[in-house]
Amino acid sequence: MPTLYYTLDNAVFRNFLFYAVASILKMMIMSPLTSRQRFEKNAFANPEDIPLDERKTTRPDPDVERIRRNHLNDIENIVPFVLIGFCYIACNPNATLALWHFRIFFFSRLFHTFAYQIPIRQPSRALAFLVGFVVTVSMTAQILFQVY
Repeated sequence: MPTLYYTLDNAVFRNFLFYAVASILKMMIMSPLTSRQRFEKNAFANPEDIPLDERKTTRPDPDVERIRRNHLNDIENIVPFVLIGFCYIACNPNATLALWHFRIFFFSRLFHTFAYQIPIRQPSRALAFLVGFVVTVSMTAQILFQVY
């Protein structure tokens, strides 16, 4: 009987689901935060988004752009983590090692967001990014070493 890796009976998959979904939820929260900031700053992306009585040219706002850049950075990092994570599970990694990969990635993204939005001086944000990136690269390397 083949091993079923993608079931909640598998601790690695269950832990991955928790941290992957938490990371995706964190990323999704950035959209309404961007919208809220746009309304507060009256800085809309498109002219048709501006109320008719206030129609004038749109202008970028530094606070809106900060959230947008943070959201884009999440997309650039969380999506690969989730895709690589599904491949990683198929390699049947050590459960404890996998759990630490998932935890470290999630908390690095959380810290990255706080460092970006507060803002905290560099290199805090760069280190948070690097930690999450190294986790994803580590998972990728383990997959490639096991496959070949």
